[in-house]
Amino acid sequence: MTELNKITHSKQKWESEILKTTLERNPERKPDFSTSSWIPVERVSLPVLLSEEQYMAKLGFPGDYPFTRGVQPTMYRGRFWTMRQYAGFGTAEESNQRYKYLLSQGQTGLSVAFDLPTQIGYDSDDPMSIGEVGKVGVAIDSLKDMEMLFDGIPLDQVSTSMTINAPAAVLLALYIAVAEEQGISNDKIRGTIQNDILKEYIARGTYIFPPEPSLRLVTNIFEYCSKEIPRWNSISISGYHIREAGSTAVQEVAFTLANGIEYINAALQSGLDIDQFAGGLSFFFNAHNDLLEEVAKFRAARRIWAKIIKEKFKAKNPKSMMLRFHTQTGGSTLTAQQPDNNIVRVTIQTLAAVLGGTQSLHTNSRDEAMGLPTEDAVQIALRTQQIVAHESGVTNSVDPLAGSYFVESLTDKIEESVWRYINKIEQLGGMVRAIEAGYIQKEIQNAAYKYQQEVEKNERIIVGVNQFTSKNESMIEILRVDPALRKIQSEKLQKLKAERDNSQVKQLLIKLRDAARDEKVNLMPVILEAVKAYATLGEICGVLRKEFGEYQESVVL
Repeated sequence: MTELNKITHSKQKWESEILKTTLERNPERKPDFSTSSWIPVERVSLPVLLSEEQYMAKLGFPGDYPFTRGVQPTMYRGRFWTMRQYAGFGTAEESNQRYKYLLSQGQTGLSVAFDLPTQIGYDSDDPMSIGEVGKVGVAIDSLKDMEMLFDGIPLDQVSTSMTINAPAAVLLALYIAVAEEQGISNDKIRGTIQNDILKEYIARGTYIFPPEPSLRLVTNIFEYCSKEIPRWNSISISGYHIREAGSTAVQEVAFTLANGIEYINAALQSGLDIDQFAGGLSFFFNAHNDLLEEVAKFRAARRIWAKIIKEKFKAKNPKSMMLRFHTQTGGSTLTAQQPDNNIVRVTIQTLAAVLGGTQSLHTNSRDEAMGLPTEDAVQIALRTQQIVAHESGVTNSVDPLAGSYFVESLTDKIEESVWRYINKIEQLGGMVRAIEAGYIQKEIQNAAYKYQQEVEKNERIIVGVNQFTSKNESMIEILRVDPALRKIQSEKLQKLKAERDNSQVKQLLIKLRDAARDEKVNLMPVILEAVKAYATLGEICGVLRKEFGEYQESVVL
């Protein structure tokens, strides 16, 4: 009898002699158990006996293919993840003060939130911006705003993440221009531009242009970064917003990696070599409350991506195969009811990200279900990361949960489910075709609907919402943005346009128009030239709107 057969036989004996009696006396809470993605959870998981060859193919060692156990050999024994709180609101001056406060409290990287007009390429004085200026992030109209945003913050000493997609090329150009003004060379600046337009069509909606010209801009950034700013991550392929829209953990990984495949295909078609740009690709995932499923999700994602890059795209450089990712705790899991409960939720999610091997982390604040976070709430969120880093002990081991029968089994199950989705998307003709057909959106809608049904039927308990509620909820302070902000920003724009060389700006916008008409031209250098002359975000995006057109979303029922 083999070792595995002996264990299986012993389990059957345990079930008949011990478990059966217990269940007759005290039945379990429900007839079956599953993860938040409805993956069945067995009562106890048995070991899977792997050969040496199977072990190396599935797990290996940290910092080595297939990177299941982490992308660095020492992980947090060497240094902690980057503690990068997502922040930005109101004017550049207000956000600059918040960044300096966070850095003084021990934050180790910046993460910029832009307001809605900036995200969709409108200046603050545009009629389309009414009611939205500075509300969900900082308003950035020109190089003047960007200069103030990073005033007194040396860009060679911090890394910066910018959550911007459709106008990503413009914001990246603005950042480069500020660094140059500070006397910092391109090889010294570090950070990430989100630049992930496909997930905007799926889940978030801050798109401007149709897919084809959007992918041109994405690959233009890939090429420019690989040549000019080698320490910059040219994209952060984001599952976060897919999960926020209601997807399962499996769908989050599958659709994110499928987006990654689409970007790589576009880059290869533009003439780039896989090892030229793949090392600059990074990812952005969500962390929810199902702790062990989240850990398994991150481990599975690394293994799948390594296989895709090595086997499908034939990369040779191991760095091209590493899935490096930022994590943000789950905004959609936060509740306006009993907001202090959110501190506990965020702590669980922080542990999931750290146990799963994240490279950087943002922890949400307890009050974000109601509005922008206050300074006190942000401090608690940052302290959560610091306590896990310095006091929990989980950072002492490179891969603390490796070898857990349950975690390894769940990692395998998630991987199998993700591959099924990826193969289906390939059959549909790739991610753009799957989005245009409404397949991705429909899958997410179905998952979100099923989840909400369970909450409403009390089959899924949300503490403080559908159970353990309280009649007398205490009110907490909410950060409010000055409604006069649009007027302030508009006055800044009027002053800027009166002082700049408008003839030069006009010529550079014509140059941008002509470049947009030639698909062989990389638009990044032309955009950089325009922003240095103080052309505004709205002016640059306006030129591209006329040349590329605007994307019209298809309705999915």
